[in-house]
Amino acid sequence: VIQCAAGKRSNAGSMRLSDGRKVLFVAKPQDADQGGPFSYAHPDSASDTGETWREKLLRYNALHHDSAESNPLGLLPAWKLYSHPVYHRLAYAYGPERLYILSAGWGLIRADFLTPNYDITFSNSAETYKRRHSRDSFDDWRMMPGDTTNPVVFFGGKSYITLFCELTGQVKGPRYIYYNSCNPPDAPGCRLRKFDTRTRTNWHYECAQAFLDGSIGI
Repeated sequence: VIQCAAGKRSNAGSMRLSDGRKVLFVAKPQDADQGGPFSYAHPDSASDTGETWREKLLRYNALHHDSAESNPLGLLPAWKLYSHPVYHRLAYAYGPERLYILSAGWGLIRADFLTPNYDITFSNSAETYKRRHSRDSFDDWRMMPGDTTNPVVFFGGKSYITLFCELTGQVKGPRYIYYNSCNPPDAPGCRLRKFDTRTRTNWHYECAQAFLDGSIGI
């Protein structure tokens, strides 16, 4: 499992309104500049067809997930959505079916899930309309099978650890979390592994690469 990223690929597809306008999912649409190029929406708000956008995206995946030729909105699988190369490296090493993205907008999604462009984060430095708080209501997905006995390894910042613990609490295998803070994070039920690095911003990319290279392990 690796946390999501703000950097998305330039060819990322978007959900659309019935009139063709692109939708950008954010944490607080009411705070976004409505004069921009997108129509802003919350993942769990009602779409213009009545169902929530989350329901609509799930139905879209059911119709188009297995058909490379029939993906009219051009949505990318989650592992291709983020621009940093570590997502590709993890997918190639383990297969998209064994890689999960911890998304601040959608929850715990499988890496091959067709995912639209969105801009939601737990980062305190983000603009208000993008920032998700722990108290905010999101109907997060838990796509990892609850009966898995395989080890689950998480690469991500401390602001995502609470969500990781919540959305993987049902799995039967051991859960490992890498961290680089001075003090270990609060992660009940998880096994902690310290990753030493001088990198402070997005250090988890370096950690994931070290795991891929075999220089660290659980």
